[in-house]
Formats: sequence, structure tokens, C-alpha cells
Amino acid sequence: MAPSRFNVRVYGIWIHNGSLLVNEERIRGRQVTKFPGGGLELGEGTIDGLKREWHEELGLHIEVLDHFYTTDFFQPSAYDDSQVLSIYYLVSGGDPTAAITNHVDGERTYWMPLQAVSGETFTLPIDKIVGGMLATLYSNSLG
Repeated sequence: MAPSRFNVRVYGIWIHNGSLLVNEERIRGRQVTKFPGGGLELGEGTIDGLKREWHEELGLHIEVLDHFYTTDFFQPSAYDDSQVLSIYYLVSGGDPTAAITNHVDGERTYWMPLQAVSGETFTLPIDKIVGGMLATLYSNSLG
């Protein structure tokens, strides 16, 4: 059965001093490792939605630097009857220590060394592709 709607997601990629900011959280009882961000609200632009998500989740005001990737394949949602479209932007967030969070409910945000990042770092299918892209870019920049 074909999805009945689109689910537009916006995520930020913040790289600082050779590390990537990643988020761990529980989504419907499942622990996931993902990029910080979330769902776009109706009537909201992608950059405004990304800034809102980062402020809500991390208390950070970010600068959006550049577009990095938009889903270019069909991805059904694992959680409902929708087709997921994810848009990733390179961002900067000011004080990198302010981004680190530890929550009692198993959610946390932390810096991961870029050399440890791969597609397998992430849980969600589109994040896996972006993680692989970052790993390739990082390894190419070293050699």
C-alpha cells in the first residue's frame, strides 16, 4: 500500500574540531542514534524548522551554513503510513560545549570523532546514507 502523506524531516550536521554532533534518543520505545533535528511543521520553511528543532532540543541558536543532502529515493516511514523526505544542512552552533546534553530518559547529545563515523553509526536508513557520505568525505580529506 502506498503512503498517504509526506513526512518532511530537517537535520543539522555540526562538525567541530574533527568531531560530529550526534543525538541518541528513544523513538517509540526504540533507542536510535541520529542527527539532531526533527519534523517540519506545516507552514514552516526548512531552515526555520531546523533552527526551531535545534532550539527546542538543544537550546541552541544555530547558523545554517549550506545544504548537504536531500533524500533522493523512496523511504517509507517505520512508524506510520508516510513517505519520509529528509533534508540535511551543515550548521554551526556557537559554543560546542553547550550542545552536550545528558537526560535521565536515555537521551543524550555528544561529540563523536569523525574517524568513528560511518553509515553504521546511525539507526535510521537515510541517516545511514548521510553518515556514509561524511565518512567518505572525511577519509578523502585525510589522504
